[in-house]
Amino acid sequence: MRLAKDAMDRDWAGPLDLDAVAREAGYSRYHFIRLFRAAYGQTPGQYLSRRRIERAEDLLRTADLSVTEICTLVGFSSLGTFSSSFRRHTGLAPSEYRARHVGRGSALVPGCYALLWHGGFTAFRNSGEAD
Repeated sequence: MRLAKDAMDRDWAGPLDLDAVAREAGYSRYHFIRLFRAAYGQTPGQYLSRRRIERAEDLLRTADLSVTEICTLVGFSSLGTFSSSFRRHTGLAPSEYRARHVGRGSALVPGCYALLWHGGFTAFRNSGEAD
């Protein structure tokens, strides 16, 4: 289970192939979901969503990127899903979260640097495909 969780922690921004993660842990998909929930108190999908939202919180506080750019960078393919997941986790919409937290410290990192730091512009090249 720890190997699978480590793989999800390492590759949180990419699409989750639950079957591959389960195989890495040595279990079938459904048995893996049951064991993961028993061990960590949430399903693999819930865990991955929480990790992505945590990263989005950091980017909203520190990077001069639009909410849509952050949505794509953290691995969500839909802005609506990202916004509703973010609100469920934090109690605020992403734009409300940013308004509340920006201006409490140093200036925002320019968007171009933030994009390069997070793997370059490949996330945006790939996101242009049919969703």
